[in-house]
Amino acid sequence: MDEYLNKGIKEIIAEFPEIEEVLNDYDIGCGPCEVGICQLKDIVAIHRLSEDQEQQLMARIAKAIYPDQDIQVPQVEKKAEAEVKRFAYSSPMKKLVDEHVLIKRWIALIPKVVENLDVESEKGRRLILDGIDMIRSYADKYHHAKEEEILFKYFDENTDILQVMHADHTRGRSLVKEMLVALDQKDPKTIAENLMAYRDLLTEHIRKEDEILFPWMDNQLSNHQVGELFSKFDAVDRQIDLSPDKYADFIDRLEKEFEKQEG
Repeated sequence: MDEYLNKGIKEIIAEFPEIEEVLNDYDIGCGPCEVGICQLKDIVAIHRLSEDQEQQLMARIAKAIYPDQDIQVPQVEKKAEAEVKRFAYSSPMKKLVDEHVLIKRWIALIPKVVENLDVESEKGRRLILDGIDMIRSYADKYHHAKEEEILFKYFDENTDILQVMHADHTRGRSLVKEMLVALDQKDPKTIAENLMAYRDLLTEHIRKEDEILFPWMDNQLSNHQVGELFSKFDAVDRQIDLSPDKYADFIDRLEKEFEKQEG
């Protein structure tokens, strides 16, 4: 069993597909992840499972791999319980989580945007462009830049989970470029496909950050580093020529517009 702890989770799932369902039972969504380079030991270690849940999970994985054998379940190295901070975000991490709220409101509207997609009229095209601006300016320039250029630098960026986060950001930017090309070509089908792909990508990406990555990072950061992050985030927000209120107003207007349609 030890040999599988150092294998990539996608490789393991490919060999033993039932393990994906086992992970899903513990709300560990490795299946939808497009990169999937995390090792099994990392998947277990960074998710905040109780000791009993961890043992149950590892026992079920061992049973899936060795159905006819009684395998000793290995212990995955984790910090001692006394060293683990309570599940509460530090101020800079909470700022990132709070920024996710507006992004989640936008991606929740994407199915309605797709349903009302109009690439011919000025109003319809403006809606698409405003949505793309929300992604590029608020989600990417304002939010993801703080993660990539500040937060992630406090950690080894070669670790699997940070490579996954970087890959998600890169994938999101690629989807936006494809939307703009499709808009120029008046191709609603491609715009719709890329908007929905972006929604799926960011839904899972934000969940991984809010529930897994950020709590794990907070457990590693010293109080001094937390203070540094807070100061650096504040400085960047003042330097960037961007008003979050502009995008909050955009989301407010869009939510009200769709509510009227349904009413």
